[in-house]
Amino acid sequence: MDWGAVAERQRGRFEQAETAVLRGNAAYGAALALLMSGRGEDARPLLEEAAAAWRESWADATPTSWGRPIGVIKALLLAGDDDGAAAAAEWALSLGCEDAESPIGRYAAALALLTLGRFPDARHQATSIRERDDFPRDVADAVAFIAADDVVAYAEAVESVLESFESREGYLEDVAVADTVLVLQLLAARRGIADELPPSPVLPA
Repeated sequence: MDWGAVAERQRGRFEQAETAVLRGNAAYGAALALLMSGRGEDARPLLEEAAAAWRESWADATPTSWGRPIGVIKALLLAGDDDGAAAAAEWALSLGCEDAESPIGRYAAALALLTLGRFPDARHQATSIRERDDFPRDVADAVAFIAADDVVAYAEAVESVLESFESREGYLEDVAVADTVLVLQLLAARRGIADELPPSPVLPA
């Protein structure tokens, strides 16, 4: 994969985007391509741009557009902006995701709580979606096991998430990167349980 070309394509999409959410998507895709090419420093401002655009887009979103606060938190975590990610997590919780009926809303809450180090609460939210048919079980498991500080169970769950990214056909902005795995690994590293994953075409080398 020519990740430099993908990044340039995404920059073009960003410049042509007509809405905040599309700007966020394009910037995030460009940042992921740069991460894949080992250009983390170049990716950081684009991750911050994506987070800002997605947060802006919430003003025009429906109350159940939980993918946007999830994206904000993930982008800032990947940017290495821990303070910004914590502020985004507080913002997400202020929107009421802890009481959401949808599994994606509960996932937003679990991710926010995990980012804030509120592990028992994060585990509770993750547990609430682990048995649902409309949310990936392995993602919910991984979040729950980070919260529980369970290194063995987390390793199995995150490897399953990675395999799902390797086998899927569709990706945000057509950028084939396992961004969820990258975020899970960052959060697991805070607990000292990050798994050593095998080389993968959807992860940076």
